Amino acid sequence: MQGVTIVVSKTSEDNSFFTEFLEDYFAECEEHLAAIRQNLLALESFLNQPTVEPEVLQALFRSFHTLKGLSGMVGIKEAEALAHQMESYLRLLREEHPPLSASGFDALMEGTKTLEQVINCQHQNAPLPNIEPVVGQLKALLPPEIPPSQKGIITPIHLELPSAAQDHLKGAKEKGQQVWHFVFSPNSQRAQAGINVNVIRSRLEQLGQVIHAAPRLNSDHQIVFDFVVTTTAAESVFAPWSQDGVTWNPYETDRESLNPLETAVTTVKDSAETEPAKAATPVPEVEDTSPAPLLSTVDSPPALPLEPMTQPAPLISQPSTVVRVELPKLDALMRMVGDLVISRARLDDYIHQLTNSLPSAQLRPLQELNLTLERQMRDLREGVMRVRLVPIGEIFARMQFVVRDLVREIDKEVVLKISGQETEIDKFVVERMMDPLLHLVRNAVSHGIEGREQRVAAQKDPVGQIHLRARTSGEMVVIEIEDDGQGVDGKKVMGQAKARQLVSTGGGEDHYDGMTLLDILCTPGFSTKEQVDLTSGRGVGMAIVKNTVRELGGLLDLTTEVGQGTCFRIQLPLTLAIADALITNVGSETFAIPQSSVREVIEVPPSQIIHFENNEIISYRGQVLPLVHLSQLFHIAKSLDPIHPDTRLKIVVAGSSLNTVGLVVERIIGLREIVVQALTDPLVRVLGVAGATELGDGRVVLILDVSALVRMAAARKSISQGNRE
Repeated sequence: MQGVTIVVSKTSEDNSFFTEFLEDYFAECEEHLAAIRQNLLALESFLNQPTVEPEVLQALFRSFHTLKGLSGMVGIKEAEALAHQMESYLRLLREEHPPLSASGFDALMEGTKTLEQVINCQHQNAPLPNIEPVVGQLKALLPPEIPPSQKGIITPIHLELPSAAQDHLKGAKEKGQQVWHFVFSPNSQRAQAGINVNVIRSRLEQLGQVIHAAPRLNSDHQIVFDFVVTTTAAESVFAPWSQDGVTWNPYETDRESLNPLETAVTTVKDSAETEPAKAATPVPEVEDTSPAPLLSTVDSPPALPLEPMTQPAPLISQPSTVVRVELPKLDALMRMVGDLVISRARLDDYIHQLTNSLPSAQLRPLQELNLTLERQMRDLREGVMRVRLVPIGEIFARMQFVVRDLVREIDKEVVLKISGQETEIDKFVVERMMDPLLHLVRNAVSHGIEGREQRVAAQKDPVGQIHLRARTSGEMVVIEIEDDGQGVDGKKVMGQAKARQLVSTGGGEDHYDGMTLLDILCTPGFSTKEQVDLTSGRGVGMAIVKNTVRELGGLLDLTTEVGQGTCFRIQLPLTLAIADALITNVGSETFAIPQSSVREVIEVPPSQIIHFENNEIISYRGQVLPLVHLSQLFHIAKSLDPIHPDTRLKIVVAGSSLNTVGLVVERIIGLREIVVQALTDPLVRVLGVAGATELGDGRVVLILDVSALVRMAAARKSISQGNRE
C-alpha cells in the first residue's frame, strides 16, 4: 500500500507540474500572438512592393519560430505544424526576397487566425479545427524545387571547438589537466527537483573551467547540453551526478578533425534555417537573441559564438525584468489593500472622536501619522492599480483583423483608424470589453458604412472610415467607435419599436433623443436589419454591449446624424476595486457617489426650480438639468430639522457630458476612499444602486449607480416631452 501511495503522489505532482507548464505556455502564446498581429498589420503596407522591411520579417519569423518550439514542447502538433509552415514562408521572403503577394499575406492572416483557434481550443479542451486547408495554402506558396531538407535535424555528438577554446584545451593538457565531455539531459522530473542546466553549469564551474557549452538535439529529438570541462578532479567527485541526468566521457581531440558541417553549433544553426518540421522539440535558433522565456529549466541558451573569445560565454541570457503574475493573485492583493483602506478610515474616524478629548500636543502626532498613512495608502493603491493596467491596444489590434475579415465577406471598402491604443486600463476590464467592442465594430461595418455605389451617390469617399479611439479622462477611460456611414434613422427605429410595442404608442415618431434610441437598440432581439447575415441581424450584439458596460460601472452614449455617421462613446472606470467617492447624506441614510461620475456640486435656491409634468428641472449652463430627489427615489424620510424657505438646495451634478442629472441631497460629508463591493444577489439588487462599501465608523453605505439614475431621468424627460405634444 505504501508503494502504491508513492506512485500516485508522484503522478499527481507530475500532472500538477505539467498543468503549470501549460498555463505558462498559453500565457506565452498570448504575448507572441499579440506581437504577430501588430507586425502583420505593419507587413500589409508592403503588399506588392519590391522589398519588405527586414525588421518586420525578422520579428514575425522569431515569433512563429518561438511558438513552434513552445508547441512542440507541450505536444500540440497542430500548432507546431502551422507555425512551421508560416515560418517557412517568412524564411522565403527573408532569403529569396520575392514580392509579398496578396495571396501570401492572406495565407499568413488565415494561418494566424487558425493558429489562435488551435491554441484557444486546446486551452478550453475543445475539438481542434482542421488545419489542412491552411497548411496546404501555405505550402503552395513555397517553390516546389526546394523540398524540405531533413539534413542536420539530428545533431552528432562530435564537437568542433573555436580556436580560443582549442588554445585553452592545449594549455590545460600541458598543465596535466584532464578534459571531459559532459552531457546533461533535462526533463520535467529533474526540473521539479530543482535540477536544471544552470545548476549543472554551476557544478561544472566549481569542478574546473568550462571551455565550451552549447545545446543540441540527440537521436531522440530531445534537447541536451554539451559541456567541455578541464579539471584536475578525479572522476569519483562527479560520479554521483549520473542520478541527475549527467553523463561524461573523456574528450577526444581527434574528433575535431571531422567534417565541420557535422559540428554541434553549425548543425544547430543549419537545422533552424532549413526545415526542422518533424522535430518534437525545435532546435534553438542561434541568430535569435531572445529565446522563449517559458520556463528557465527548458529554455535553450544561445550557442557560443564562433569568434575567438577570452572567457567562456554565459550559457543563459540576462534575466528578464518582466514577471508574469496571475490575475487572481492581483485580485487578492487588491482585496488586502482594500482592507487596509478600511482600517485607515477607522483610524481617521477614531482620531476625529478624540479631537475634543486630547490636548493638541498629544493629538498632533496622531494626526500627522494619520496623514502619512493616508499618503502611503494612496501610493500603495496606485502602485497596485498600475500593475493591473495594460494597454487597451491589446483589443484594438484585434479589431483590425475583424474589419479585414468582414470586408472580405461583404462588398464594402472600409479603413479602421486607431488612436490612443497606449491608453491603459484594468486587465479585467480589457478582457470583459472584448465582446462589446467586437459587436460595435461589426455593427459599424454592417449597419453604418454604406456600399461603394451608395457612398459615391452621396458624394462621399468610396472608402468608409471607422475611428477607434481611447483616452483617459480623470479616473475614467473613454472609448469611442465612430463611423462616417449613414447614421441611425431615428424615425425608422421608433416605428419598428412601436410596432413591437417596445415604446408607448402615444405621441409622434419625432420625439426621441440619443438615450431613447440607445435603449431601443440595446433591447434583446431588436435589429434594424430585416434579414440575418454573417455579420449582424440577430439583435443580440447591442444587448451584450449595454449589459457589459453597465456591469463594469460604465456609461454608454450614442450620437448619430442621418447621412453623416454614428458615434458610440463608452466611459469606464480605470479599476473596479478601490475608488474615490463623494459621501452624501439624505435623512438618516448615507450614500456614496463615485467621484469619476461627479461633475460638480452646486447650490440652488428653491425659487429656481421649475416644475414641469410632475418633474423638476433647473437651468444649468445653458441646458436643462433634470433633478432626482434621492429622498423620494428611495422613500427616505427627510430630516426633522425645519428647512428655511431661503435654504439653498445642495445638488450633485453627475453623469457624462451628454447626459447629466442633478442629485438632490441634504448634506455633503466629503471625499473618501471606498472599497467597492458589488451586489450580486438579484434579491437585493435595486435600480440606482451599484454596490456597497464600509466607512471608517463601521457603517455600510450604498454606492449609487449614476448611469441608472441618468437613464431614469432621461426616460421621465422623454415621457414628459411626448405628453406635452
